[in-house]
Amino acid sequence: MHRDVTNSEVIAPSDRPSGRRRGDRIVGSGSAMQEVVGQALTAASALLPVRVQGPEGSGRQHIARAIHAWSGRSSGPFVVVSCSAEPASLLGREIFGCADSAYSQLPEEYPGALSRAATGTLYLESVDRLADSQRQALAKALVERRFQREGDGAGIALRARLITSSEADASPFGDLPQLTIRLLPLKDRREDVLPLAAHFLRMHAEELGITPVGFTSEAREALLGESWPGNVRELGERVRMAVQLAGNGAISAESLMLAADGDQVPSFRDAKRAFETRYVVGLLRRCGGNISRAARLAKKDRKDFYDVIRRTGVDPADFR
Repeated sequence: MHRDVTNSEVIAPSDRPSGRRRGDRIVGSGSAMQEVVGQALTAASALLPVRVQGPEGSGRQHIARAIHAWSGRSSGPFVVVSCSAEPASLLGREIFGCADSAYSQLPEEYPGALSRAATGTLYLESVDRLADSQRQALAKALVERRFQREGDGAGIALRARLITSSEADASPFGDLPQLTIRLLPLKDRREDVLPLAAHFLRMHAEELGITPVGFTSEAREALLGESWPGNVRELGERVRMAVQLAGNGAISAESLMLAADGDQVPSFRDAKRAFETRYVVGLLRRCGGNISRAARLAKKDRKDFYDVIRRTGVDPADFR
């Protein structure tokens, strides 16, 4: 049994606002993240557009949400448009909106994100994916504080604050005045890995209603030794899956799927069975062995959930 565990959490920095929910906190102990938090606080009190530059998965939207939450616009909407997820042919409609009949396949008028954001914040993710014409229209709107819906010549007052993100160093809006916050990839800020892992552990354990124990020494070494090509997003997902596998136990390198080449990694079938068993035990304990109530919490048909129980070999009577 591993006894060398930790679940310490460091919030960067402790004397500054860090979001209302645990998931909104900016976590890190390194100088790079301390600088980012300071820049985000400055941006929150400024009026200029903000660009968050960094690789995908590094926490760009997280920083944008923090800026919105710390600003005087926090009572307004925070509207997100992913320029990489929306079809290119509909991005103009999604951002600026359109009058009725502007699109034959979508004949109704549509309030774009600039309108929906109202006096809040519009966050454009991966803004470097915009077409040149769309960038120019957006830059013009920022300068004139007015924009036009597609198919409509009337101007609409721009009240929202714009925050964008991109991977490229160059600004998508040329020389337009804006504040820039740069996020390093996780591999370049190793000092943030363990605080982030501890943060995700507590957050996901809370969601599952279990008490987190911490990480084994081997798990901490594996976390620090990983290159994290998916950045913070990948780390959070690894910890989430590990919490589901480990339940109330300590998080091991194996449960993080970060075991060394020579270490034994459980097969997918064994890992799935282990998760099902811990999940069923946790639900039955919470429900006092009541199968119907446990099935409702699991959002499964009672018969299907009973099949899962039989597959795990767990006896509901042990929890009554």
